[in-house]
Amino acid sequence: MPEGHTIHRIAGQHRTRFVGGPVSVTSPQGRFLEAGRLDGRELRAVEAYGKHLLYEFDGRRYVHVHLGLFGKVRTAGQPAPPAGATVRMRLSVEDWYSDLVGPTRCRLIDGDQRAMLLARLGPDPLRRGADPSLAFRRIQASRQPIAALLMDQSVVAGIGNVYRAELLFRAGLDPYRAGLEVSEDIWHGIWNDTRTLMRSGVRSGRIVTTEPADRESMSRLVRASDAHYVYRRTGRWCRHCRTDVRAADLTGRTLYWCPTCQG
Repeated sequence: MPEGHTIHRIAGQHRTRFVGGPVSVTSPQGRFLEAGRLDGRELRAVEAYGKHLLYEFDGRRYVHVHLGLFGKVRTAGQPAPPAGATVRMRLSVEDWYSDLVGPTRCRLIDGDQRAMLLARLGPDPLRRGADPSLAFRRIQASRQPIAALLMDQSVVAGIGNVYRAELLFRAGLDPYRAGLEVSEDIWHGIWNDTRTLMRSGVRSGRIVTTEPADRESMSRLVRASDAHYVYRRTGRWCRHCRTDVRAADLTGRTLYWCPTCQG
């Protein structure tokens, strides 16, 4: 599932390429029934919040997109090829087009529905003015493992399975520690690290969490095998202590951690 940095990267691209004028909106697949109501209208803004994309058209109409596990966005220069049968929504302007394929959600909502959606989400580390204390209050009130809470979008918006594993490793925190046992200092350290790593992800389009000294290769372009500390490294050694990395199911996703460094 795309994590928050990917959604913010898409939003930034689409603000630059589509906002400020009329946009052709079509649904080649036919499942986005409201496309015709937006076709030719001005796109005023594109907003990312956690894993959610919101396209604001004139008249306070919003297209709410959630990519889910399999959704993808492809943006490229014109001329656009014939749209495939899996394209839920195509946006087109003179120089650019973008195809939305396989999202969990693509629907037209109004301003009140947008407000209700955002009210359900925790603070997004990539949004200006996001307040980490809101997340901390929810963490402190919970006996759930911190690894479960980080994946709860009502606690923090935008963290997915890769960032969860890597942030907890970098913090040296046991993923099964109850939220109420996580101190405010530790939480603020995780929050600041999240902001740093996600901002880097927006710029590069990748999740790279390792420090140069912990990589096997010193090449400028970080290899995929060097990008993470524990994520998908089951049975391989920890980069810090050489203990085998472990994996277990938690909240329906595979959790990875080092039992020594995070003990």
